[in-house]
Amino acid sequence: MSMTFANLPALARAAVPESSASFTSDLVLWEESLPGGCHWSGVLRRGNTLRLTDLNGTANVSALFFNQEEKTERYNMPDTLKAQHTAYLTRGHVCYSDMGRVLCSIPEDSCGWHDTFSGVLDAAGLEKKYGQARYQTHRNSMYRSGLDGLVVELNKWGLGRRDMNGNVNFFSKVAADADGKLQFDTAHRQPQQHVDLRFEMNVLVLLSAAPHPLDPAPDYAPGAVKLTAWRSGTAGANDVCRLLCPENDRGFINTERWFL
Repeated sequence: MSMTFANLPALARAAVPESSASFTSDLVLWEESLPGGCHWSGVLRRGNTLRLTDLNGTANVSALFFNQEEKTERYNMPDTLKAQHTAYLTRGHVCYSDMGRVLCSIPEDSCGWHDTFSGVLDAAGLEKKYGQARYQTHRNSMYRSGLDGLVVELNKWGLGRRDMNGNVNFFSKVAADADGKLQFDTAHRQPQQHVDLRFEMNVLVLLSAAPHPLDPAPDYAPGAVKLTAWRSGTAGANDVCRLLCPENDRGFINTERWFL
């Protein structure tokens, strides 16, 4: 028999408060700026939301997600796209794990398109596009690739390069032209665009604000991002992400059972 959110035991439903897209200062947990080219990682708990804000309209944020309790469970790009019949992420979409659970969801998004399949720029690609700027000579103005930034953060949590998998590139739009060639949309990003990531599980989040691998900009000038976390609650019965498609409803049920 198929189950809907309303069929869940009362105990489970009582533990899942309705989420709110808005927040007030008393709900904010922390806020900080992630400079362009830098990287960050941390644990976002179930029922908290992280807003990424592109401060100047030049940011790309490459992200990886892991189940904090069991890090072999992580974001699965193919399942995320297949289940929601999409090639990109925006409002209403969720990020699935390889266990069919919802790691995080996107209840609000002013950007409209986030790249899912272009990967991250590695050191060889970085040097080919922008040249070299090592720490020994440039200190905090050094050039660092998205891959190297994510690997640094992976190492902090007992993970490594072998744990790299398909990532999301927030704020970047890549689409295929008539000939099937991928094109980076240089007009897509605008200052102060934001996307909200609401966490439905306890998730280890890794972010790198290095340039997108297909960005045609000739100079290394990745944009800064503001990170704002607040207590939001999780997806309720009438949530836009839950109602997007039947697959998402089942994904949320799988997630809620994990916390019974």
